[in-house]
Amino acid sequence: MCGTCGCGTDMVSISKPKGKQNLNSEHNHDHVHHNHNEHNHGDKTVIDLERDILNKNNIDAARNRGYFEAKNIFSLNLVSSPGSGKTTILETTLKDLKGTLDFYVIEGDQQTLNDANRIDALNIPVIQVNTGKGCHLESDMIHSAVKQLQPKDNSVLMIENVGNLVCPSLFDLGESKRVVIISITEGEDKPIKYPDIFYSADICIINKIDLLPYLNFDIEELKSYALQVNHHLEFFEVSATTGEGMEQWYKWIRTNIEKN
Repeated sequence: MCGTCGCGTDMVSISKPKGKQNLNSEHNHDHVHHNHNEHNHGDKTVIDLERDILNKNNIDAARNRGYFEAKNIFSLNLVSSPGSGKTTILETTLKDLKGTLDFYVIEGDQQTLNDANRIDALNIPVIQVNTGKGCHLESDMIHSAVKQLQPKDNSVLMIENVGNLVCPSLFDLGESKRVVIISITEGEDKPIKYPDIFYSADICIINKIDLLPYLNFDIEELKSYALQVNHHLEFFEVSATTGEGMEQWYKWIRTNIEKN
């Protein structure tokens, strides 16, 4: 996929955790697979390739969105850099809300079942998508994972994307909302360094606020930078480890499920 982001995902593994039924599916990349040594990197070739990749992804995303809307499934695409606390936020959310809502989870990582096993320990249906050399999830991967999950009507699908602030911004998965997560250990200027992911998001969760007394970090400056990129962003300041601020995030989920 060098025309868009430089990654390659010729083999994608879609698995259930802890020895459950596995599916190793060859991800169809006929539209993108090519030899870098033979690839013409002239502007026209690269632009055409990127257009083909994103057009195919958008068609599949529209299929996903139609499925979610037909079954009234509220789907969230969680995006962030590695180490932001994305999985911990997801775990805490599931622990606190699983008695009131039906959750399903798709975990995206290049390798391992580690995150899927953490979710499986909560008795939440989960599928792990290992992207190999790929640096993001794509809409056809979501389609394959959802076919295994078989989510109920009126449920919530949480998609934890591969940790990356660049490439996931390009790929619509058919989600209802996109949530970008940033921790206060990452610096206030991330939104202007990586604007596309913040521009494409609906929500910005600022995590690890319990560390504020120990760091030189200005939350208001972070928000100011983010609003320069996307003035529609809504913010939640949370600590997934202490639970501070999480109730407002839960309120947002409940409210948007009602609107869905």
